[in-house]
Amino acid sequence: MINKELIILGIDPGTTIMGFGVIKIIDKKMHLLELNELQLQKEKDHFTKLKLIFERTLELIDNFHPDELSIEAPFFGKNVQSMLKLGRAQGTAISAGLSRQIIIAEYSPKKIKMSITGNGNASKLQVARMLQSIFKIKSLPKNLDATDGLAAAVCHYYNRESINSEKKYSSWSSFVSQNPSKIK
Repeated sequence: MINKELIILGIDPGTTIMGFGVIKIIDKKMHLLELNELQLQKEKDHFTKLKLIFERTLELIDNFHPDELSIEAPFFGKNVQSMLKLGRAQGTAISAGLSRQIIIAEYSPKKIKMSITGNGNASKLQVARMLQSIFKIKSLPKNLDATDGLAAAVCHYYNRESINSEKKYSSWSSFVSQNPSKIK
């Protein structure tokens, strides 16, 4: 990725609020392009909410041309209906990305929190404050869904090299022969 720009769209899916953040990587330095949310509370019909999620995700893709999309995985809660709706929202955003042939990555909430704060049990506010520090954000949004979306993008940036290098080696010599640039 030397001198290559990379744009990552991060999404925190939801049927009440969908948070999102867009970052651009230039020479391994992150720059914030967008931090916002899609408000869905006024919509009563679940399928209309899914349509709006799909359209907004496509709009973000068409405006920012991300190379990759990172999305938070639904967490396992006690309310099955809520989890089903959240899964549909996530699937809708993923479908929008796939329709534009974008690489998709999914991370658990715990993995995202760990990547941002070093603590997988961090609060939404702790994650938001860490991102505020990283990007010099003047004031945090009222709802932290936007920073959760941004956190998904940052988590992907921090973890993408390990994901993209899922090569398996049969021995140390096979690693050395396939990675001469890593040997001094």
